[in-house]
Amino acid sequence: MPVTVCELRHILSLQQLFNEMSRQLRLPPHFGRNLDALYDCLANEVPGPYQLIWRETAETEKALGADVYAAVLDILETVAAERGDVTLDIHR
Repeated sequence: MPVTVCELRHILSLQQLFNEMSRQLRLPPHFGRNLDALYDCLANEVPGPYQLIWRETAETEKALGADVYAAVLDILETVAAERGDVTLDIHR
């Protein structure tokens, strides 16, 4: 089965993150564009296998703020840990 790759880079806002993930992973139309909805979709609705590659995360952390960035990263790490068909590759 082919692996869907979602490559994020130069993410400077949550809306940009949601837009890119929606486009690349084909999130469902009912995606609520908030962190809880992001977790729900990534954990339960996006068919696997898929790989999340996030580049320039230091730039994103600065733009989003440390708390929001940590919350997003926690969601991605949790989804990767819970699902056996999701991999996460973070590049600062």
